[in-house]
Amino acid sequence: MSPAFPHLFQPLTLRHKTLKNRIVFGAHTANMSEDGWPGDRHLGYYRERARGGAAMIVVEPVPVNAQAVLTRGNFRWGDDGVIPHFRRITDACHEHGTVMIQQMYHVGAHGDWDNSFEASHSPSGAPSMHDTDGSHRMTIRDIETTIEAFAAAAVRAKASGYDGVELMAAYNAILEQFWSPLANRRDDAFGGTFEKRMKFSGDLLSAMRRRVGEDFIVGMAISLDPGSPAALTIEQQIEIAQWHEARSFYDYITLGTGSYFDFTKIIPPFVYEDKMGVPFAEAMKAALKTVRVQAESHIRTPENADYVIASGQADTVSIVRGQIADPHLANKAKAGRPEDVRGCISCNQMCWGRRSRDYWISCLINPSAGREFAWGGDTFTPAEKRKVVLVIGGGPAGMEAARVAAERGHRVILAEATGQLGGQFRLAGLQPRRAQITDLINWYEGQLTKLQVEVRLNTYLDRSDIALIEADEIVLATGSQPSMSGWQRGIPERDRLPGIDGANVWSVEDVMRREARLGKRVLLLDDAGNWRGPGTAWHLAEKEHAVTLLTADAYVGRDLARTAADFPMRARLKKLGVTFMTDSVILEWHGHAATIRDLSTDDEEKLPFDSLVLATTNTADTGLLEDLQAKGVAHHAIGDCLAPRQAAAAIFEGRRLALSL
Repeated sequence: MSPAFPHLFQPLTLRHKTLKNRIVFGAHTANMSEDGWPGDRHLGYYRERARGGAAMIVVEPVPVNAQAVLTRGNFRWGDDGVIPHFRRITDACHEHGTVMIQQMYHVGAHGDWDNSFEASHSPSGAPSMHDTDGSHRMTIRDIETTIEAFAAAAVRAKASGYDGVELMAAYNAILEQFWSPLANRRDDAFGGTFEKRMKFSGDLLSAMRRRVGEDFIVGMAISLDPGSPAALTIEQQIEIAQWHEARSFYDYITLGTGSYFDFTKIIPPFVYEDKMGVPFAEAMKAALKTVRVQAESHIRTPENADYVIASGQADTVSIVRGQIADPHLANKAKAGRPEDVRGCISCNQMCWGRRSRDYWISCLINPSAGREFAWGGDTFTPAEKRKVVLVIGGGPAGMEAARVAAERGHRVILAEATGQLGGQFRLAGLQPRRAQITDLINWYEGQLTKLQVEVRLNTYLDRSDIALIEADEIVLATGSQPSMSGWQRGIPERDRLPGIDGANVWSVEDVMRREARLGKRVLLLDDAGNWRGPGTAWHLAEKEHAVTLLTADAYVGRDLARTAADFPMRARLKKLGVTFMTDSVILEWHGHAATIRDLSTDDEEKLPFDSLVLATTNTADTGLLEDLQAKGVAHHAIGDCLAPRQAAAAIFEGRRLALSL
């Protein structure tokens, strides 16, 4: 038992298995299959979390039949050929004492025809919340076939070495659709009264237990979405859970947040509070007698998790993004080293952001996620030859390159021209609700100190300075600078915005460094659709500026839609009084006014503003790079000095390079 987290590391019995601690790596779609088979990428991904100390892993959902297929990366359904592939994963994770569960799902009306090529099935033929399709009202034969598909999938999971299965009713999947009086409008044996609405899950769970026997865990995943009147309430979910508990249908229940009615809370970005699912788990635990209760949704840290267990709010906690970000979170917490846990920043850029585009998932701060099979996980192989590595630039690319190179045994010097590490990433952490970025930079500083990296702040190096250091490897991570040209994607033929060299023009970097002298009325040009524009607008609005956010896109936060953060961000900005101008470009800046064109109508108008702030794509800082190239000095370039992008690219390139040195 960990003295630092005594409650989190108590064992827990779950049917025929004992969990070594209370930390679960919960179900999520990693989307890593290869032609429907779990391959080396999957194996490396789950094995690393087992090696890192997770007590139980719930492997991503398997669709139970053709209508349940939802993503390109779904596993094959109804095919015993997956058994030996899954066996590799369960055997590897069992070696670390991890209990292995497989989630099974069918989202009913909310399927994806583009992936399944099948009409979606639902209790009453309801429309999809996933797209504009309607669904097929299931016949009795359809229901019986679906129940058999669930039971057969459970048998296949047991043959694959899993210790149990978890049924996904969450987010208004097919189980919840049968439970819900709103979604289930049937008037036969499977709808109408409460008892009849329970019949589908009751028959399903009975059939499953008959097929798999007693030594097999069965769990149920549900979610709560109080902001959506169409979703079941906590009181309704408690009544449903008590009905199932009275019949000993399942062993544990896990409570998340969000639904297909409000997708933004399913994987809550940083705009939402921590521990979102905990109040619902606490209410459920107080109402149940034998079923174990698991809390999930935005439980990021060992400290939060231990509090949930200690206070009796839940029996276990599901930490998903936290263990994507640091697969060794559990072992570090157990060893009393929480300061070494690389904390998730809830950005959703590479996990849900990639899954939303139907790619396999990764992590902004842990680019080894999904690459464990190729990069060896999160513990790096020592270098064959110890070198002196000079890293120039202390932004995310430089910090990661320095950290990983030092961890592999190199002697590392990190030179940063300013007085702080972090670069523009630190400025992002100063935006509202984004302090998790600052926490990550503090983590880097602590790790660099432990690894004895020589950090030289306020150190600007030119080619002659570099020559004096006599480094074996030179790494340039000099970043990028704001482009003050005013170039806009909506009018790409114009290299510069007329008037851009005049008065009262600033970059978002100027604003966040508190160097901008802004008037009351601020026009913010957002040409990227990521957090730089809206985050700065949020900051300015809280400072009581009258902000107009202008974009050529059809809506504010286009690039944030992939992270499910765009809607809550827009809602917050509107509450703060920010005005949106979409489908628009700036034709000219006049110093205290702007001429603006509506791209949808070509109408133009001149509006008064005191200041113009640019959130546009930066330009690479290539001065030192070009100088070294001209003199034939060998070097490596990573991050924004190679090409201006977001932090995920910088950290990825920093780690990839350091692994090659």
